[in-house]
Amino acid sequence: MSKYTVGSLYAGVGGICQGFINQDFELSWANEIDKFACITYRENFKHDLHEADIWDLDPEGLKKIDVLAGGFPCQPFSIAGYRKGFEDTRGNHFFRIIQFAKVLNPKVIFLENVKNLVSHDHGKTLKIIKETLEALNYSVYDRVLNSKDFGNVPQNRERIYLVAFQKDANGEDIYGKHFSFPKPIKLSVGVSELLSLNVADKYFYRADKKIFNELAEGVKSKETVYQWRRHYVRENKQNVCPTLTANMGTGGHNVPIILTDEGIRKLTPKECFRFQGYPEEYKLPEISQAQLYKQAGNSVTVKVIARIAEEINKALELGDEERLKAVTKKTKTRVKEAVE
Repeated sequence: MSKYTVGSLYAGVGGICQGFINQDFELSWANEIDKFACITYRENFKHDLHEADIWDLDPEGLKKIDVLAGGFPCQPFSIAGYRKGFEDTRGNHFFRIIQFAKVLNPKVIFLENVKNLVSHDHGKTLKIIKETLEALNYSVYDRVLNSKDFGNVPQNRERIYLVAFQKDANGEDIYGKHFSFPKPIKLSVGVSELLSLNVADKYFYRADKKIFNELAEGVKSKETVYQWRRHYVRENKQNVCPTLTANMGTGGHNVPIILTDEGIRKLTPKECFRFQGYPEEYKLPEISQAQLYKQAGNSVTVKVIARIAEEINKALELGDEERLKAVTKKTKTRVKEAVE
């Protein structure tokens, strides 16, 4: 069992937490401000959850941890947003994470964000993020990974992951030199394998629904997932689910649509969580459907997180073993010199 602990900022409903738990990390605490996300979180986790605005949470009062994780707000960097980056007040959340890191001094800082962070402001935003972490004596590794290629989950979801490892006092990258991002794996799970049977009628588009005729013309295959794009049906040619979004339950045009033997319907919240790689035993509370869709769309793909967490664990173990050997060698040398 891993001896390493995790503290999770912007925890949402616990996607990053679940990924690390899947690799036997110990979750020490988490933080989330959204009251509905906190309801879902508490249904599934027993460790401390600080339900508070991160600006009001005092890092001095938190337990020290080995890994500080956070999927910090992505709206300032999203293609769908205004792309203001650090000029957006939400963009400053990265620097709030840095304030926590200075107090908690973790061995690893793990961050997740939208793919557009790579190109935002012609790459300057990502450059500032990496330089800020490096100035704190961390080595930084980043990679854009797609859930369908790295999580064996049939969802087209590209996200950037940053893993920063603390160097030693001499500037040696004792952990990072043992780290590598996971290699892609062949997608073996199909869309149909994640669908539920006996789904309630409220999820179906019947003939009396406003857009039924348009959907009936475009939704033809049971092997893929479609989207209603305001005025037309869009088919996913890769036979996977399009990127889940937070507006799925609000009448948004990105709602995923499928064809079953019972008719045309949208994905249920439980199915959306499956497409995010959550375990089957993950519980959804009795809150509004809109909130559950939002939570799934705002979350991360658990199975991708777990694969990265596995590599982080290996790097920490190898780095600590190397450090222990070095200390032991120095101690033996000093004892020998003292005897002589």
